[in-house]
Amino acid sequence: MFDFVRSHTRLLQFILVILIFPSFVFFGVQGYTSMQEGGNLKVAKVDGRPITQAEWDRAHQRESERMRRQMPGIDAKLLDTPEMKRQVLDGLVRERVLLAAAEKQNLFPADERLLQKFRADPQMAGIRNPDGSVNRDVLAAQGMTSEMFAQQLRQDMGMRQVLLSVGGTAVPVKASSQAAVGAWLERREVQVQRFDVKDYLAKVSPTDADLETHFKAREATFKLPEEARIEYVVLDIETLRKGLSVTEEDLRRYYTENESRYTQAEERRASHILIKAEKSLSAEERKKAREKAESLLSQVRKTPGSFGELARKNSDDPGSAARGGDLDFFGRGAMVKGFEDAVFSMKAGEISNLIETEFGYHIIQMTGSRGGEKKPFEAVRAEIAVEVTRQLAQRKFAESAESFTNTVYEQSDSLQPVIDKLKLEKKSATVRRTAAPGATGPLASAKLLEAVFGNDALRNKRNTEAIDLGNSQLVSARVVEHTPERMPPLADVRDRVRASVVQEQAAALARKDGQARLEQLKKDAGTAGLPPVVTVSRDQTQGLPRPVLEAALQAAPSGLPATLGVDLGPQGFAVVRVSKVVPREAADPAAATLGPQVVQAWAAAETETYLEALKKRFKAEVKVAEAAGAASAPR
Repeated sequence: MFDFVRSHTRLLQFILVILIFPSFVFFGVQGYTSMQEGGNLKVAKVDGRPITQAEWDRAHQRESERMRRQMPGIDAKLLDTPEMKRQVLDGLVRERVLLAAAEKQNLFPADERLLQKFRADPQMAGIRNPDGSVNRDVLAAQGMTSEMFAQQLRQDMGMRQVLLSVGGTAVPVKASSQAAVGAWLERREVQVQRFDVKDYLAKVSPTDADLETHFKAREATFKLPEEARIEYVVLDIETLRKGLSVTEEDLRRYYTENESRYTQAEERRASHILIKAEKSLSAEERKKAREKAESLLSQVRKTPGSFGELARKNSDDPGSAARGGDLDFFGRGAMVKGFEDAVFSMKAGEISNLIETEFGYHIIQMTGSRGGEKKPFEAVRAEIAVEVTRQLAQRKFAESAESFTNTVYEQSDSLQPVIDKLKLEKKSATVRRTAAPGATGPLASAKLLEAVFGNDALRNKRNTEAIDLGNSQLVSARVVEHTPERMPPLADVRDRVRASVVQEQAAALARKDGQARLEQLKKDAGTAGLPPVVTVSRDQTQGLPRPVLEAALQAAPSGLPATLGVDLGPQGFAVVRVSKVVPREAADPAAATLGPQVVQAWAAAETETYLEALKKRFKAEVKVAEAAGAASAPR
């Protein structure tokens, strides 16, 4: 175990980041009692507690960062779509509902249970010190304190208990499971004749009257949305960095003041012999272990060259014993404190006295060292230049943020004063009340768009207040021109209207021919002119559209053969002849794998149903139009 902890410290820390922290992606470091804090705009509400725009923005940012870590090559545009944001808000609502349920059902674990979970769960090994305490350095690297982590772990365990009460007990009866597997694998022989809209497009020629009628009947389809042409300015770290320069003296001063950052970490190599003696052993057993260790120490001191052989024969550390006790190179923090202190105080070739740790008694031979060298200034100059410039930009941002905020407010009739004062760039765009698909940066901010279409900016043409987008980024905008929602004249959208009419009329012709063919086949009860027979099932679709496949598989077996018509809407019409059910293969390998999947699907369905019931119970409500696709309002 001792050697495993030493060898796998970084691996376990990585597992911690990947497996534990993502479960808290939506809550960050905030406790359930502080969830009401944030911006003024309320985007959702659960159990009377609001979810603010600021919380939604922070959750979206954390989820984006998590996905970038897991998929470094992901297109950044995919992380900033309305769909992605809706998923994040839906996740926030879901977790708030689970927390409310856990709170009402008293499912949050007591301190003793929390400590037991922390000490026993293998996923926690990356932040556990050998003595079972929390590794504060690992948490600090994630921007957390031990109190924050404990709060999040408590919340996570409570939410899991809520779901386990349903999903963990969902087991379908055998007959239902077999019926589901059988339905999925059932095969049928079919013939399909398609009447595709694309084959009818050239056969229609709508008149002006057709276009006029279509346009009037579907005004909402062609209505032009409300828009605002805006100018805006952004104050951020990157903008400020462009105008900064640092001297050689500044860089060398930083190098001198931060020497430890540019000094390679010292590592030591050692071998050890471990005689186990856990604290739980009796005094007599520990005495025997110490006596054995002292005897081995005496032998090693007499013949230092025998260290490796004695380790192979006597060490209780299975990981290193086979290598003659060799632990390879390790740095500070990889070993328990007593062991580490001894090694880093020894000289090469030196053999220690007995070192007692929680694992037992150690005899250590320090065999080598490396590192501790300072990198020359020239080797790290570029790195220092980036860091110094970044720090200066952050300092300048803190100084400029107040000036930016005051200027756009006090001189609200123009952005030019703040542009001149802080040397910013004026940008322009045309926006709507909701962010356009693929919008990024300020133009994707619901807070900015809300301010742009607010009374003060829209009617009085004043600057919006300075809006904090997070990540040291402020933005202010002013409306240059506002265009209300309007109905364009037919002439302006004639091409769009004509394309819509052509599609509609072609679909009607396809449907008419398809229905005529259907009646003919039903009357003649034959298959003349139909395409060849194909065998289909839900996992062998043969390229058929889903509505056609479902119609074929849902036809009552007792009524076969049967001829069906399937309206494919804008894609046309299909005539389907279902001949017979084809028996499943006796040894179908898919049947064995589908059983567990049925159980999982069953559990997922019951869990989802339970979640929907909880949403109604705790009055989950989404209040913004952007999230309409993620959740209904109210629930």
